[in-house]
Amino acid sequence: MIDIFSSVKGLVKLDTVCIDNNIFRLHYKVTVIVLVIFSLIVTTRQYVGDPIDCLVNGVPTHIMDSFCWIHSTFTVDKKVRGRIGKDIVQPGVGPYREGEDAVSYHKYYQWVCFVLFFQAVCFYIPRYLWKILEGGRIRVLVNELKVVMADREQKSNSIRQLVDYFVVNLHTHNLYAMWFFICELLNFVNVVSQMLFLNYFFEGEFRTYGLDVFRFTIMDPRERGDPMSRIFPKVTKCTFEKYGTSGSIQKLDGLCLLPLNVVNEKIYVFLWFWFLFIAMLSSFNLVYRTAVLISSKLRLLLLKKKSRLSPWNELITINEKFEIGDWFVLHQIGKNCESTIFKELVSDLAHNFNDFITDV
Repeated sequence: MIDIFSSVKGLVKLDTVCIDNNIFRLHYKVTVIVLVIFSLIVTTRQYVGDPIDCLVNGVPTHIMDSFCWIHSTFTVDKKVRGRIGKDIVQPGVGPYREGEDAVSYHKYYQWVCFVLFFQAVCFYIPRYLWKILEGGRIRVLVNELKVVMADREQKSNSIRQLVDYFVVNLHTHNLYAMWFFICELLNFVNVVSQMLFLNYFFEGEFRTYGLDVFRFTIMDPRERGDPMSRIFPKVTKCTFEKYGTSGSIQKLDGLCLLPLNVVNEKIYVFLWFWFLFIAMLSSFNLVYRTAVLISSKLRLLLLKKKSRLSPWNELITINEKFEIGDWFVLHQIGKNCESTIFKELVSDLAHNFNDFITDV
C-alpha cells in the first residue's frame, strides 16, 4: 500500500520559486493530491479486493458477482427509509412490484476511480496553462537573488539588472498579469463545474449531500434516513434472468453487498465540503483580484505590506509609475526574495524614476 502512494510524491515537492499564491496551490497541489490518493484507494479496493458479493439460489457466486457488477444493481425507493430490523431489512432492500414501484439503479461504482483521476487532471489544468504562459519569467528575474552563497556585490548587480529590466520593459507586463488572473478565474470555474458534474453523475443527489449527512448525524436515530445509504447503498438488489428447463424466462432476485461503498460514501462527504470550501475561497479571491485591478490605492497598500521597510514616498513613486502588470511582476518578485533585498530594489526603482523625472 505504501508503494501505491509513492506516485504522488512529486506533487508534494515544494517549488523553489513561487509564481502563484496559496489559493492557487489549494487547487493544483492539495486538491490534486487528495483526488489522486482517493483514486488509488478506490482502484486498489476495486481491482485488487472484492468490490461486490452477490447471492442468489441457482446461480454460481462468481457469475452472479460479475453479472451484477457489469449490469448494475438497484434499490427500492420506498424501502430506503425506516428502522432497520423492524420496518426494513436494509435501506432500499425489500419486495417490489416491477413496473409499479420506483427503483433507483446504481451504475456509477465502476467509474468512481476513473472519475476521481479525471477530476485531479482538471484541477491541474489551470496550473499547467499558467506554467506555459508564465514561461519561467519570475525564475529568471530572481535567479541570482535566490543563490544562498552569493556575495553582496553579486546581489547588488542583480538588483541593478532588475531595475534596468523594469525601465526597459515598463508597461509591457499587463498581458502577463491578465493571464494569471484568467487562470485564477479558471480555478473557480473548474471547481464549480466539478460540483455540477458530480451532481449529474449521482443523478441529482450530490447537490445537498454534505448537508444531508450533517443533518443525519444530529437527528433522532428512530426518525432519520441515512443519505449515504441512498446514494451509496451497502446492500442492493440484482435481478438475474435465465431460461428455465421448459424454455421460459426465469427472474431470480439476488442480494448484493457493496463493501466498496463504505469507502465511497466517506470520500464524497469530504469532497462535498472541500469543493465548497475552495469554491468560497476562490470567489473571495476573485473579488479581491477585481479590487486590485480597480484600485491603485489597494495596490499601494499591498506593496507596503510586502516591503514594510520602504518609506512611503518611494512606494508612492513606484505605484504612480507602474501599471497593473508592472505592479504584479514586482509583487511576485517580492514573494521570492528577502525583505532587505526587496527594500533595496524598491529604493533603487524609486530613485531611478525620480532621476528620470528630474532629467525631463
